[in-house]
Order: sequence, then C-alpha cells, then structure tokens
Amino acid sequence: MTSLYSIPLTLNDGTQTDFGRFKGNVVMVVNVASNCGFTPQYTGLETLYEKFKDRGFEVLGVPCNQFAGQEPGNDSEIAEFCQRNFGVTFPLTVKSNVRGKDQHPLYAELTKFKSGLLPGLVKWNFEKFLVNRDGEVVARFAPTVEPDSAEVIDAIEAALAGE
Repeated sequence: MTSLYSIPLTLNDGTQTDFGRFKGNVVMVVNVASNCGFTPQYTGLETLYEKFKDRGFEVLGVPCNQFAGQEPGNDSEIAEFCQRNFGVTFPLTVKSNVRGKDQHPLYAELTKFKSGLLPGLVKWNFEKFLVNRDGEVVARFAPTVEPDSAEVIDAIEAALAGE
C-alpha cells in the first residue's frame, strides 16, 4: 500500500508539498465546494480545526468541481470565498478530481477505506475521511454528517488519543 505521506499535494496558493506535512497529526480530508447545499459545513470544519489544532488536528479541504459543477471558481476565487464567508484558516489544495480517470492520488488511497454505507467512490461534496497519526484512514463520514456531530467529534477524540 502506498503511504499517504508520500503523496504529492499542491496547496491552493501554489505551494508544492506532500501529505507528509501532516505526519504525526490527525487529519480530516474533505472534498469541498462553494455552491453546494453542504457548503455551510465550512463553518463546522473551521470550528473543529480551531478546537483541536493545538492537539495535533488538521483539516485539509480539497475543492472539487465533479459534482453538478458546484465548485466553478479558480483557486484564488475559492480561497477568497472560503475566507470571506466562513473565516477558513485550514489549508486548501488546488481544485482536484476525487474520482474518475484523473482522480488525485490522495483520493485513490483514501477511497480504499471501506466502511458502512460508503465504500469505494466518493459520492458527493463534503465527504469526510479521518486519518490517524500513523497515516491510516480510521473513519469515513457521509456528506450529510455534520462536522460538529457527536459521531465526528468522538472519532477525532479517539484518534487524538491514539485509540
């Protein structure tokens, strides 16, 4: 299996890095969109980030325009929208595909995690993957699961505690 940490990433501001920048932290990876019914979840994601970042928690937003064209903007427009409307301070990548022949390598690995009703392909915007400090996907949440739900917070707390 490919290590998540070796997968290259380009951040929204053009910075070249890899998922290894998060090594040792718990990370929630979320495919996001600006014109989706779930877009208000940016508020909950930012709240989670602020609440847990001092304990080694990160959120990584991956803008994606594959679901009903709900992320039409360019990278700078997306960043400005997220900051202006939701005060987002967590990192965003460049706009990427989360499924299909041009699927980002990060999502090729994340979607190998099979759980509950969500095995395989990403179904819609704001699907959430929780990666533990060892780089293993430990939970996956549907778009309808709010970031501040007890289910998500419990999973983050467990991952932060090393459970």
